[in-house]
Amino acid sequence: MAEVTDSLPGIVITGASGRMGQMLIRTVSASGRARLVACVERSGHPWVGRDVGACMGGADLGVTVTDDPLEAFARAQAVIDFTAPDATVGFSALAAQARCVHVIGTTGLEPEHLAKIALAAHHAVIVRAGNMSLGVNLLVRLTQKVAAALDEDWDIEVVEAHHRMKVDAPSGTALMLGQAAAEGRGVSLNDARVSGRDGITGARGRGTIGFSAIRGGDIVGEHDVIFAADGERVVLRHLATDRAIFARGALRAAIWGQGAKPGEYDMMDVLGL
Repeated sequence: MAEVTDSLPGIVITGASGRMGQMLIRTVSASGRARLVACVERSGHPWVGRDVGACMGGADLGVTVTDDPLEAFARAQAVIDFTAPDATVGFSALAAQARCVHVIGTTGLEPEHLAKIALAAHHAVIVRAGNMSLGVNLLVRLTQKVAAALDEDWDIEVVEAHHRMKVDAPSGTALMLGQAAAEGRGVSLNDARVSGRDGITGARGRGTIGFSAIRGGDIVGEHDVIFAADGERVVLRHLATDRAIFARGALRAAIWGQGAKPGEYDMMDVLGL
């Protein structure tokens, strides 16, 4: 890991031009708790070689966008990564090589991606979560506790809504909530999960955990966990109105990871939940 030349940890943002990338850049730059030392974009991207502040339409930040992630990681103490599954796997190997904390907010990761990330965690701290916000992680814990308290007479449905540009469904947060419900009930989510109902589906199976996804407009993120029984419902809800909540959580994870041993962690660890 690069030596800290300033008392604040140096942070690299991958996928700098994306909406989360830009939010992360603003959050780190304004935080007073970390230094933005590099921003990464894919080779051939028009931002490469330019000051990231100017690329974002503002004043220069003194940080040039690069397409060389390893060189960038070597100068940093942490990498914050909200990109795509294949890119994240590549970054995890490079972050491990550089001994950087790797904070992963990427969703849509498949088992083969997770297996490779787990290998990288032998050499570096990895904090991975489908959602970095404090409120959502409290909702996850509440979902687990409510599911444990209610039997299979209560159907569980996770309903999520996001902007039209989101490419994966169900969302990473919805899957976190479904996993929490399954753990509360002591079952496997893979066995209980029902997604994408269409046509003549038949009656709902007892003990299943359903997922419904809504896409439209500029919805930042809305998640409901519905526990429905005959004559009553319990609804747990989280509404996100500003992506800054995810960026602040990711920065908190990057700073927390400086004192951790190599391994895989999540926001429950970061928040002490």
